[in-house]
Amino acid sequence: MSTIIDTFIAPPCHDEIEILYQDEHLVIINKPTGLLSLSGKNPQNIDSVHYRLVKLFPGCTLVHRLDFGTSGLMIVARNKAINALLCQQFSQRNITKIYNALLCGHLKKNEGVIDAPIAKDPALFPRMSICPINGKPARSGYHVIERFYHTLEDGTLLPLTRVQFTPETGRTHQLRIHSQFIGHSILGCDLYGGCDGGLIEKREGTERTPRLMLHASELHFVHPISQTPIKARCESPF
Repeated sequence: MSTIIDTFIAPPCHDEIEILYQDEHLVIINKPTGLLSLSGKNPQNIDSVHYRLVKLFPGCTLVHRLDFGTSGLMIVARNKAINALLCQQFSQRNITKIYNALLCGHLKKNEGVIDAPIAKDPALFPRMSICPINGKPARSGYHVIERFYHTLEDGTLLPLTRVQFTPETGRTHQLRIHSQFIGHSILGCDLYGGCDGGLIEKREGTERTPRLMLHASELHFVHPISQTPIKARCESPF
């Protein structure tokens, strides 16, 4: 059995975590792009959402994660009991997640559902793969917001589509690999394509590191204690 070695070293993230809501039970944040959700095994990857927030909210735990490059809404539980209640909502698919993304090229259909099972493949680490046989079910609904062209510095027109994703499942890299699967990778995606074309502003001090144009813009769930419906929104930065 081959050993998977993660050699990724996250560049410093100087952006702050924005706290959008907090009470004695949970916190809702806006995660910046370029920040890990959890600290990595490598001591150079200690900075993360959890590493920062546990200093403000001792005993807090993450209910779910966002990819390193993905920005947007995350729910953080203030204790283990709340975490269990929120995780139950996620497992029962009672939490609605909505993402905004910029895809390369122009999608032909205005809306649809991508149904393609996703599997881990040690040979492709850290990437996932589409596998109808061994993959876990994965479904992503999408709706086209606009199709447009971005003019690059050399005058080249870069076709882009702004979409709203509503994933029905929450597999690792789901929206990124599903976008590639339909032939329209997310702009700035380093693992599954992404027609950069010099469009994206690079983080200072790194070697041409584009941001992933994927943002968690809405979370709809029920507060585990008050049972009040919560519809959290965070406008996309792109």
